[in-house]
Amino acid sequence: MLVVDPPWRYTGASDPTRTAENHYPTLSHDELLALPVGEIAARHAVLFLWTTPPKVAEAAELIAAWGFAYKTCAVWDKERLGLGSWYRLQHELLLIATRGNVPPPAPMNRPPSVIHAPRGAHSAKPATVREQIERMYPHVPRIELFARGAVPGWEVWGFEAVREEAGLQVG
Repeated sequence: MLVVDPPWRYTGASDPTRTAENHYPTLSHDELLALPVGEIAARHAVLFLWTTPPKVAEAAELIAAWGFAYKTCAVWDKERLGLGSWYRLQHELLLIATRGNVPPPAPMNRPPSVIHAPRGAHSAKPATVREQIERMYPHVPRIELFARGAVPGWEVWGFEAVREEAGLQVG
């Protein structure tokens, strides 16, 4: 089970003071494609991939490059307007993809496709999503790539998680 929140690089920000680069290092699309996600994933695995609407096409390429097949998505309603070029975005998407033979979760463990949770710190995802994933697949190893910090029961990897583990202040 993998949760990935890529540090997407954006160009042409409508407000340069609010770009991701002000919070953490970002990666180009080619750098994201080159990540060995397919190598660290189990042969039978589920990928939960966070993306914003402008990055949907790139997210689809990541799913394929990492050896997964798209299945469905959920939407996170952040309950507050943000920035955006065409629409003022209030949501993010959580794409779900699989590889190998992974069944859907048991019917009683399938959460609603709309996640209502307020937006927090820049790029932080709602804890409720991890809880949903734990209920969906309770007995499998879990890793979060580009995690913001340690999470009980999860392996974590990412710039902010490494900084936290080293005792450095996480922004």
